Amino acid sequence: MPALAEPTAPALSVAEIRSPEFLAMQREAYARDIARLQARMAEFVTVPCPACGQAAAHHAFDKYRCRFMRCDDCDTLYMSPRPTPAVMDDYYTHSENYRIWGEFIFPRSEARRREKICAPMLDTLLQACRTHGVAPRHLVELGPGFGTFAALALGSGAFERVSAVERTPAMAEACRRQGITVHETALEDLPAEATDPADVLVCFEVVEHVFDPAAFIAAASRLLRPGGLLVLTCPNGNGFDTQVLGAESVAVDTEHVNLFNPASLSALLQRLGYEVLEACTPGRLDAELVREAILEGRFDVSAQPFLQQVLVDDFDRLGGPFQQFLASQHLSGNMRLIARRT
Repeated sequence: MPALAEPTAPALSVAEIRSPEFLAMQREAYARDIARLQARMAEFVTVPCPACGQAAAHHAFDKYRCRFMRCDDCDTLYMSPRPTPAVMDDYYTHSENYRIWGEFIFPRSEARRREKICAPMLDTLLQACRTHGVAPRHLVELGPGFGTFAALALGSGAFERVSAVERTPAMAEACRRQGITVHETALEDLPAEATDPADVLVCFEVVEHVFDPAAFIAAASRLLRPGGLLVLTCPNGNGFDTQVLGAESVAVDTEHVNLFNPASLSALLQRLGYEVLEACTPGRLDAELVREAILEGRFDVSAQPFLQQVLVDDFDRLGGPFQQFLASQHLSGNMRLIARRT
């Protein structure tokens, strides 16, 4: 499953997508969200590994009083016990953190996200269509948020149609304002006949949030024509940032209940009727995120001279090449899978 030749992506920094002027406000809002979730922890349920279904697992760490396990079989990192779908739906509906992102952070960073994240992703997607002989007629995005990628794809003229499935009313309306056809419902409540089959189905940074990823992907498959491409991105539970920082990793939070790795997510897709064409880790922020943790005093490298040199003392010279190494060796904290529905 070699990766396609990666289009050159512009340099990306954490500050460009986080809007640091709102960081204190966002952290305070998130703390209140966590408190509300913790008040319902008696309703959490124990689950097996979301990738392979095995129950054998060992305790990795706790964060925000939530327990994270690592599967003994496929090495997936996951939360168990975890919020039920009803609890998590209530969490997202009333999230103060998401309100801050929606009102301040996303609008302020949207242009940079479009240029530095969405445009390279669109190039990669179109290259995959050419490589694998898929006509780019209908693109469907699951969980598009503000619709930045879907709007870019629509405006590019590369697809005849672009539509989206978005359950959050404010996000659905934002997509409509950009001319995107939106089905305002949860994926599992959308009848297969509600939309023409997609040639390309994309789902960016969503699968890590869902209670039952296998059921979610199975429901998504109803929207994709046989031979069509499914493109997933999500955090890599075996990425450098999480391997090094553990519970201090920003990928580990109350919402990311599934932290797959390239092998475990590939195996899940294969069991659900997909041929995995590409599995890669094109992340660009691991080195900076670990450096940030060091500089903030959340991670000590005083006994690790290599990390001290690469991530602190000589970061301007070594940080970039080190990040490129992580990405090329399937070690970065963000992964992308492209699969064909059989």
